[in-house]
Amino acid sequence: MKYRLQSIVFVLVAFLLGCNEFMVVGVLSNIAKSYHASLSTVGFLVTMFALTYAICTPVLTTLTGKYDRFKVLMVLMVIFLLGNTLTACAPSLFWLFVSRIITAAVAGAIISLILVYVSIIAPIEKRSMLVAAVFSGFSTATIIGVPIGTTISMAFSWHASFALISIVTLVVGAALFALVPRHTPQTKGSITHQLKLLRDRRILLGIIVMVTLMAAEYTFYTYIRPIITNVLHFSATQLNWLLGVIGVMFIIGNTCAGIISSRYGVRKLPLISLACLVLLLVMGISFHLSWTGITLLCVICLVLGMPGSILQVMFLNVADRNYPAAMNLASSLNPICTNVGVTVGSFTASVAVNFVAISQIGYIGAIFAVISTVGAFLLVRQRN
Repeated sequence: MKYRLQSIVFVLVAFLLGCNEFMVVGVLSNIAKSYHASLSTVGFLVTMFALTYAICTPVLTTLTGKYDRFKVLMVLMVIFLLGNTLTACAPSLFWLFVSRIITAAVAGAIISLILVYVSIIAPIEKRSMLVAAVFSGFSTATIIGVPIGTTISMAFSWHASFALISIVTLVVGAALFALVPRHTPQTKGSITHQLKLLRDRRILLGIIVMVTLMAAEYTFYTYIRPIITNVLHFSATQLNWLLGVIGVMFIIGNTCAGIISSRYGVRKLPLISLACLVLLLVMGISFHLSWTGITLLCVICLVLGMPGSILQVMFLNVADRNYPAAMNLASSLNPICTNVGVTVGSFTASVAVNFVAISQIGYIGAIFAVISTVGAFLLVRQRN
């Protein structure tokens, strides 16, 4: 019973962090209006959050690795609460940026510690499924959390959306305090000992695969709205539920990843990367018909929902067996790779659309998919 409650709380933490990160996308226009700022200026909130997340996560997880992880988790949750509360009542755009930097700085470290606890409390045969469930919390945030936040913003104000996150943070934080083990096995090592993890060929190949697959995804996902409305000619009304369906496909992919990881480890990664490559290559052709296009988008999002959980389990297992002092760092690799991949993919797409039509953007993503496929094959060979 306690394991089940712990699992639920871990998923809720991921959902909470996902809402904090993604909710701002749905209320950018409201923020710009409230501070009399341009949409382009407010849009930097998204970029700044991703960069802060990617930079601070490995630094914090490495520096705090020698301290009691329960105390570190509780302190980070308090900082997150303060940062998010500042977002809810930011008196100016400057303080809004400050608040987003604070929450981005600790969000990655929080989810990293949650994944460490997953590896501690979950039996080895259940670890893959629980990691997948935690990642599905992020996907669920984009489907449920963001629309809820947008609705609250329209009914009251965008400040109220983040105020709700602070309230939920108090509840979830209390649950963590009650359910998370106080004392867990912890190998303390210097920063040098922890960084040895990054010299492992399996880890390096896993990072390459994760970053390139995320970059491949965001070459087209960055423009998912114009693809659905302008290229596939669906209406604005249809757009909302189609985005919901695509989000559900990510969740299904996460669930499938848990099953695949528990049975095959990383052995199916080359097949997943290859499937991604093929789907990106035929994306432009499929866009000639609306329903074939949207079907392909759903399938590729299902496929791209798989690698994150599979690779994160591998990172944790490698650290657990060979680099126990680097467990915190290992648990942070997926969120780091995700944010780096998103940044690379979205930037590449932004440049590419100046030279190719959005309908042909899949060919740009295919370049990253080729790299991920080669990396996945090398990773499987390395582990054999």
